[in-house]
Amino acid sequence: MVLKAFFPTCCASADSGLLVGRWVPGQRSAVILAVVHFPFIPIQVKELLAQVQKASQVQVAVLGTWCYRQQEPEESLGNFLEGLGAIFSHDPWLQLCRERGTRLWSCKASYHQMANTLDTPTEDQVMLIFYDQRKLLLSWLHPPPVLPDCQVGDTTASTGGLADIFDTVARSEILFRNDQFDEGPVRLSHWQSEGVEASILVELAKRASGPVCLLLASLLSLISAASACRSKLSTCEQLRHRLKHLSFIFSTEKAQSPMQLMRKANMLVSVLLDVALGLLLLSWLHSNNRIGQLANALVPVADHVAEELQYLLQWLMGAPAGLKMNRALDQVLGRFFLYHIHLWISYIHLMSPFIEHILWHVGLSACLGLTVALSIFSDIIALLTFHIYCFYVYGARLYCLKIYGLSSLWRLFRGKKWNVLRQRVDSCSYDLDQLFIGTLLFTILVFLLPTTALYYLVFTLLRLLVITVQGLIHLLVDLINSLPLYSLGLRLCRPYRLAAGVKFRVLEKEAGRPLRLLMQINPLPYSHVMHTYRLPSCGCHPKHSWGTLCRKLFFGELIYPWRQREDKQD
Repeated sequence: MVLKAFFPTCCASADSGLLVGRWVPGQRSAVILAVVHFPFIPIQVKELLAQVQKASQVQVAVLGTWCYRQQEPEESLGNFLEGLGAIFSHDPWLQLCRERGTRLWSCKASYHQMANTLDTPTEDQVMLIFYDQRKLLLSWLHPPPVLPDCQVGDTTASTGGLADIFDTVARSEILFRNDQFDEGPVRLSHWQSEGVEASILVELAKRASGPVCLLLASLLSLISAASACRSKLSTCEQLRHRLKHLSFIFSTEKAQSPMQLMRKANMLVSVLLDVALGLLLLSWLHSNNRIGQLANALVPVADHVAEELQYLLQWLMGAPAGLKMNRALDQVLGRFFLYHIHLWISYIHLMSPFIEHILWHVGLSACLGLTVALSIFSDIIALLTFHIYCFYVYGARLYCLKIYGLSSLWRLFRGKKWNVLRQRVDSCSYDLDQLFIGTLLFTILVFLLPTTALYYLVFTLLRLLVITVQGLIHLLVDLINSLPLYSLGLRLCRPYRLAAGVKFRVLEKEAGRPLRLLMQINPLPYSHVMHTYRLPSCGCHPKHSWGTLCRKLFFGELIYPWRQREDKQD
């Protein structure tokens, strides 16, 4: 039978000694974690293994021997290594040997207990698989969305059989990072973590961050309680969303899973990037008196928009595109909307002396983040186009009233009526007076419908234009809020950190020699990174499908195609 031995590449040139690792019986695999060098005392090795098992909850044992020979084989060393199997007694007992200065390897796996009962030597064929201990320790194995492409000479492994391998190396981190095992009487060879001074600084930062996070979490909870009022403004929604992010970042609770830890890192990077972009926008606004220039340009732009709307209404009050309109209704609607435009321009001119101060204070909000500034800009657009919204509501209500009136009168002609209690159309008999009044009302509504429909169509298009601009702003805010920048940075700079599986590359395949493979990590695709680590967002998305939206537009029902989304916390 074939036995798989996962051997760390950092131990390929280590001195002779014992192979320490874990045996995975379900997969007939041996995960070698370190090499114990000579000289050593067996009782000290067993005490070391007991300490590691207690600290990591990994069944670490001596799996065999490792021999890194000189050009001439040392018979005494070989006999001594073979005799160690009786002291540690592990089945199967691995015997790995490499000739110094050459690429020749020999691998054997023997069973001492079975050999004693059967009086015959029992051995297995060993497949030697090299792996990078550091990359495997820092990696997090994900289920791949699709099977990755295999190169020539490579084979791809599924994540199901590799979960135990990754878990063994990850849980044995104390063996690689704790210096008490290396400074004791037993010398080990394994991957060594670098930057001891940096780790000390990180530990001090962790200890100091506890009280700071507790204080910030208390302040954020008070601010969240104070801002618990519900508001439809985009700025309030974005501030509440950022408060949730900051509360999660500065929470003192320890992350229960790598997913929560990655989410916290993504939120922190997202907030930092948002604030950095906001500060850049703030510096741009306050340089060269750009706020004053915007304030001076705002009133002329409002006047120009008002003039264009007045020209549009005057065009509708005439014979637009040669259409025959109802003169009386056309004049009433046109003058009604012109009066609203006059009121709105008077309000803008009344506020013109304070516009620069308002924009200056609004610009300071960019220090809270670019998303907050964009949300305020969206609310400003909503306030500046409030008259267009009013026109749309007036036109939609009037058009909807006529559409439902015509549909009700059409049912009257067919001897039908709408049953309000049962929510269905039932048969009904009408007398002559009811039919005469119904015919008269139906005729009036039909002749008035083109004028109302034209006003409704024009102002609906203007309203949809404003909604489209606000939707693009909200999509940009949603992108900044939900983009997992930390995960994308890991995928770009250290692709082995997010693993979607592994692939094996054949190093040596010769008759009479053990098969040697190199295990390489397949990184997670960028699309899967975005799907897995995407942050919850308060951005907007269509409330209705396109079919429902078109039906509402046709019947004159009010539409709010952009609404705030409430993502579920995983």
